[in-house]
Amino acid sequence: MPSLWMLFASFAFAAMGAAVKLASATFSTSELLMYRGLIGSVILFASLRAHGGTLRTAFPREHIWRSIVGVTSLWLWFFAIGALPLATAVTLNYTAPIWIAVWMFALGWWHGKKHVEWPLALAVAMSFVGVTLVLRPAVQTNQWLGGLAGVASSVISAMAYMQVRRLGQMGEPEYRVVFYFSLTTAIAGFFLSLATPDAAGVSFHAFTPRLAALVLAIGVSALLAQMAMTRAYRVGKVLVVANLQYTGIVFSSLWGMALWGDRFDWHVWLGMGVILASGIAATFYNTKSAPRGATSIETDPIAAET
Repeated sequence: MPSLWMLFASFAFAAMGAAVKLASATFSTSELLMYRGLIGSVILFASLRAHGGTLRTAFPREHIWRSIVGVTSLWLWFFAIGALPLATAVTLNYTAPIWIAVWMFALGWWHGKKHVEWPLALAVAMSFVGVTLVLRPAVQTNQWLGGLAGVASSVISAMAYMQVRRLGQMGEPEYRVVFYFSLTTAIAGFFLSLATPDAAGVSFHAFTPRLAALVLAIGVSALLAQMAMTRAYRVGKVLVVANLQYTGIVFSSLWGMALWGDRFDWHVWLGMGVILASGIAATFYNTKSAPRGATSIETDPIAAET
């Protein structure tokens, strides 16, 4: 059953990406960011009221920093989804565990632990090879800006994960971390939309039934993915569940083929495979380093950003 929860979460996560890409044909990246945060905030607030939770926190500065970093990462990732084939953008997002491993390795080295985890070092090196292979078509078709945004998103996502993990270690409950992130996402998206109207001077585009359904799908699928991931981590083995998240690459590839007729050459498929294998190795390292009893957003950078 834990495996099924994680598979459903990966499917919902990929569905969110597909909805973002479809909606990006009309809405700006900032508008999508706003709607994603607004829907999540409303649903989470209603849940909090129903279950008697509180939003009072002793760590406002930590929440602000986590939200700023997380919103930046999410904006870049939404931009990459609109500019790249869906599977490419999602695969780049799954390199976040690699950057976390690099960060943790660098911290260990800085604090005097000169021991080199050679399997991890090899996984990190191979991940860069995988990213190069995946981005090759994007560079050849002048989609390099989307590729750069996707890579930057994964790097910043790793920073957000480290802050989420710190909040968890400080005793901050998961629901509060996710709520403040969603609320900041909505506020940031609103003001960014006002500040960056399109060529016609429009900041907020009109809804049609189809667009309303897509926006609702973005918010609901993201929340369902978060809930399913949390459930999977709570009842399953952390390492098994964390590695099953990489089925999101497969689901995203299927969405891309079905909706946009995406076809990739062997370079991209090989790159995806290399990133998947490297990510599993890095996830194993990150999971070993996580505190016992950690929640999903303390162990999984992908869960932290959905």
